Amino acid sequence: MKRPYDVTVIGGGPAGLAAALKADEAGARVLLIEREARMGGVLKQCIHDGFGLIRYGERLTGPEYVERFTESLRQRNITCLVQTFVTAVDKRKEGFLLTVVNVNGVAAYRTKTIVLATGCRERTARQVAIHGTRPAGIFTAGTAQHLVNLSGQMPTKRCVILGSGDIGLIMARRLTLEGAEVAGVYEAKAEPSGLTRNIAQCLKDYDIPLHLSHTVTRAFGERRLDAVEVARVDGAMRPVPGTEKRISCDALILSVGLIPENEIAESLGVPMDQGTRGPVCNSDFMTGVPGVFSCGNALHVSDLVDYVSESGELAGAAAAGYQQEAVRKRDVPVRPDDSLQYIVPQKINVHDGIETVLYFRSRHTVRDGTFAIEADGKELFEKHYRNLRPPEMERIELDFSSFGLKEDARITARIRQKEGIR
Repeated sequence: MKRPYDVTVIGGGPAGLAAALKADEAGARVLLIEREARMGGVLKQCIHDGFGLIRYGERLTGPEYVERFTESLRQRNITCLVQTFVTAVDKRKEGFLLTVVNVNGVAAYRTKTIVLATGCRERTARQVAIHGTRPAGIFTAGTAQHLVNLSGQMPTKRCVILGSGDIGLIMARRLTLEGAEVAGVYEAKAEPSGLTRNIAQCLKDYDIPLHLSHTVTRAFGERRLDAVEVARVDGAMRPVPGTEKRISCDALILSVGLIPENEIAESLGVPMDQGTRGPVCNSDFMTGVPGVFSCGNALHVSDLVDYVSESGELAGAAAAGYQQEAVRKRDVPVRPDDSLQYIVPQKINVHDGIETVLYFRSRHTVRDGTFAIEADGKELFEKHYRNLRPPEMERIELDFSSFGLKEDARITARIRQKEGIR
């Protein structure tokens, strides 16, 4: 067996590409494994622009954004395996043994560290409570996007979109531009789930109606969907009797949330965060299993790809510098209160003297709110925000070593609000 790789990155999307390139830049021997035929993840089918505004200061399409990374990849001596699936990961004394399968058969690779950049998947029709038959014509927004943008197939002439996630909003515009009629976007929450810019550019600019506090309760059709039933929901997300309405359509597009892909992490016994549905990690984006790192949408679902790539770079650099024998200082947990959905990373090294990148989401919409970090009753940091929305993740950088904290400090993150909307 050949000498082990220093870093193996699983997943060739924007996080995995960034992690592999950064680890290689740090001098590590890198293996990059991707299950599809081409690198790039979901961005291969995202032909709309808006990517790279933070990272490059340009409005790039998804393929253009990915090309910046794949061009760098071609110039590096990084071993890449495509159409390759990881079937098992075994922890060994010296690192890990990965079993993979592809067209060449089954193979095993040794590696000192692993970066999990496995992305996320969409919730399907079977994961939402819609009664009725299971006719053709019910798609996730990502599937519809793949059909239109990559396969050149129109999946609908008149559709209803359930959920106001960003992919659903973008597909409302895309299908309209291709000649389909979008009867409406129905969102069970009292507020939209997508970015403000997508609400404006994809719905308002095309006069597509958005119905908040509404959901699809029933599907009608035998072989093909021919109608759906929608109804208003109350504050507990329960359909309100007497508000049902039948809408004729030949497709139902689902944009009802994303779930991080963490089957490999779970097989290794990595502790998970219920708020993010991704691994608990520290300032280096290392999980609770030493030598296993996580980044991108596998760690927590981001709304901007720039931050996906950033977390990949941070994880890749940390994996390249990981020393198994090194004595690590204890990581101090950061506990979010009820005003936050989550904060990542969940554990902080308070002694390393390096600025830690923190990502967080508010639980509710807050106007004129202040994000604050406290330790043992003492405020360490605060930042005022004119507007905080759950769909829009926020980012800050902090050097925790400057606060003189002890390893038994109790660190809390919260949002103080002047006016909140729930």
